[in-house]
Amino acid sequence: MNKAILTSLLAFTAVLMLNAGLKPGDKAVEFSLKNVDGKTVSLSDYSDQKGVIVVFTCNPCPYAKAYEERIIQLHETFAGKGFPVVAINPNDDQISPEDTFDKMKARAKEKKFPFPYLKDESQEVYKAYGATRTPHIFLLQKAGASFKVAYVGTIDDNAMDASSVNKKYLESAISALLKGSEPDPSLTKAIGCTIKTKS
Repeated sequence: MNKAILTSLLAFTAVLMLNAGLKPGDKAVEFSLKNVDGKTVSLSDYSDQKGVIVVFTCNPCPYAKAYEERIIQLHETFAGKGFPVVAINPNDDQISPEDTFDKMKARAKEKKFPFPYLKDESQEVYKAYGATRTPHIFLLQKAGASFKVAYVGTIDDNAMDASSVNKKYLESAISALLKGSEPDPSLTKAIGCTIKTKS
């Protein structure tokens, strides 16, 4: 095979693998990121939990804002049952100035976030997970000494109007895990703003 063609094929395969991200059943990727309180939070800190609701979100996106109260409610409902929320901001703040660490701290204080709000400064974590939108949900389930992905996608079927929601995908997925069942569906399409990536 021509060396140039082989190189192109390898590059294309690498791009596909990068874009594929984590799927239900995959082992979750460990992370250690700075929280708005200045402390580092790691996935391994939650080893005593049944799972973790990882939410890739941000400050300015209208979809992220529309979901904030629902995300707070999810944490308040399920943290005590072993499924706390961990929010991660993946946006590059050079492209999205509303997503600086100081503005994240202000947002967390204003909205009284009862969960960590972490900065993915290197943007390695969101890429490892395969998040593409804000918000983008990765519901993790404890599996032995680590976590596996149980559900990926959106929170529910109405991003902008909480009063018109018919299907609560994430809530149903967590309820299934608590009953010892598999989420169905385990994969939905995340609806939100594109993640702002360093060029």
